[in-house]
Amino acid sequence: MAELPESRGRLMAGRALSDLTWLRVGGPAEWLFQPADAQDLAEFLTALDPAIPVFPMGVGSNLIVRDGGIRGVVIKLGRPFMDIAVDGDRVTAGAAALDARVAKAAAEAGIDLTFLRTIPGSLGGALRMNAGCYGSYVADHVVAAELVLRDGTPVMLGADDITFAYRQTDLPEGAIVTSVTLRGGAGDPVALAAKMEDQLAKRDATQPTKDLTAGSTFRNPAGFSSTGRADDTHDLKAWKVIDQAGMRGATRGGAQMSPMHSNFLVNTGGATAAELEGLGEEVRKRVYETQGIDLEWEIMRVGEPAGTS
Repeated sequence: MAELPESRGRLMAGRALSDLTWLRVGGPAEWLFQPADAQDLAEFLTALDPAIPVFPMGVGSNLIVRDGGIRGVVIKLGRPFMDIAVDGDRVTAGAAALDARVAKAAAEAGIDLTFLRTIPGSLGGALRMNAGCYGSYVADHVVAAELVLRDGTPVMLGADDITFAYRQTDLPEGAIVTSVTLRGGAGDPVALAAKMEDQLAKRDATQPTKDLTAGSTFRNPAGFSSTGRADDTHDLKAWKVIDQAGMRGATRGGAQMSPMHSNFLVNTGGATAAELEGLGEEVRKRVYETQGIDLEWEIMRVGEPAGTS
């Protein structure tokens, strides 16, 4: 095992990752690093052998870690990256701040970022994935983002420096998002709070929020603009084509496509990452065979299969 640079943060070898993901599966990280602050992160990456791969991990809400774990260094930002500050119509938050917390802090200040309230995960991941719902996307609100590049260089990117697409951005490979600034419209705090409560009620009525899931499994097979906004001339939804393929409720070991919402992959208890990913691939195959549609994963799958040396 390679020797890694010293840091002021926490560095752990062979750290299990299954308890850090919403699906509760996966092998260990070869190394897990939790930096003390952005400077500690930059110094660590500057000194880290460029041949060692780096994987930035949020709260594991949109992630399958394969059963063999992740080689290299998994970087997980913690409490030092959770602060939220409001300035006028702008909200700046650390990349580890939960989307729901950002939405609530903004609403209390009379800023409408309510679309974030029901998006699982943290703000760094929301930026990287151009997360969105209810017709709003991160791309519509981002002002700037602070990152540390793989070589340890801190950079500030404006909205025009980032290319946004449906559920993706062109952020540099290996870069770690440390903070994001968003701008929102004005709103009455009481009305914004009520709006978010309504959103939560609708989500809980239609999605398996009490189960072990990672959010939507597949992207909607529709047309999208360069900013990630849906093209209204298309109405294909992933759950519809999964239903039409007869895969609602399908199982493989402890994995299941939720009977409540067929675009949610569920760990019913004791599932392996291989079972979850395998069921997802089976769904993709059936949808293609029955409808000629090639579903794309929305959940990120990373790491090595079990038994990989």
